[in-house]
Amino acid sequence: MVTNGTGTLDRFAAPADRLDWVDYAKGICIIMVVMMHSTLGVQNAMGQEGFMNAVIEFAKPFRMPDFFLISGLFLARVIDRDWRTYLDRKVMHFAYFYVLWVTIQFAFKAPGFAAEHGAAYVAKLYLLSFIDPFGTLWFIYLLPIFFVVTKLTKTVHPALIWGFGAVLEMSNISTGWTVIDEFAWRFVYFYSGYLFAKHIFAFVREVQGHAGIALAGLGLWGVINGAATYAGVATWPVLSLILGYAGSAAVITAGALLAKMRWLDGVRYCGEHSLVVYLAFFLPMAVSRVVLTKTGIIPDVGVMAVLVTASGVIGALAIWWLTRNTALRFLFDRPAAFWLTPKPRVTLQAAE
Repeated sequence: MVTNGTGTLDRFAAPADRLDWVDYAKGICIIMVVMMHSTLGVQNAMGQEGFMNAVIEFAKPFRMPDFFLISGLFLARVIDRDWRTYLDRKVMHFAYFYVLWVTIQFAFKAPGFAAEHGAAYVAKLYLLSFIDPFGTLWFIYLLPIFFVVTKLTKTVHPALIWGFGAVLEMSNISTGWTVIDEFAWRFVYFYSGYLFAKHIFAFVREVQGHAGIALAGLGLWGVINGAATYAGVATWPVLSLILGYAGSAAVITAGALLAKMRWLDGVRYCGEHSLVVYLAFFLPMAVSRVVLTKTGIIPDVGVMAVLVTASGVIGALAIWWLTRNTALRFLFDRPAAFWLTPKPRVTLQAAE
């Protein structure tokens, strides 16, 4: 329990060692990720688009850039650790959850795959998932690669690394291999979070000190991002990079303002547990989508997508709550046997 600033205990308040605005920004990001998968899944099942399609298209230029930028924010604090500790915290941590949850996803999807393509196809696809990340889990597959590359290139002048990353992002590389393509599109944002962390924290202080100006800036950004997206130019070289940074700044601004006002605390809570949501949302999302699309109790595709999104987020958190103090806690808490160094007393979300 921690106090909420009014002297009373608040069971949902952020721990003292966390920054509220970061969790708000991560909460916005993870909700947008679940929203994208939920909306596309519903629309594919129904064979038509709903109003939520416009929302996910609007978020496309910045949804993942901001997630990666925030992921690099605190890297400077740990990048000088010895390799064993660094690999334990920044590679083994995510590798454990990737292997576990890709196996869980396959357990649910294998019967359908086998019925359509045969058992050999299922085995081949499962093995391939360790080379080319499977489904929704590509983010935690790619993140350790970013951590290792950044540490390996620490002695190289930052301008060269940033410039290389920017060129990759603007090159519109599309090989069909997730690791190659997503590395090219996203590394510059992760590295920017690491490189410009001090400036980002200073930016947040300015936002919280000038809320009116920040709100006006958000409105202007919204118009520009929307216009570029719906004009079909958001993926153009240079413009895509600008929109990625601008959208990241907008999400950080929104997070900073929400933290200042203490509004929408549920969003902050989702951000604090963003990895929990990311790992587990696929199951409640899939179940709710099947129920809604098969029963037809909600005729509107857009409303259906909203409900599936909510089910994915809330359902993932519910799975964590139900298992965290049971024998199934290994789903979200890496066992000591899978640590390269002595396991500290730290929860999954605090290690993100």
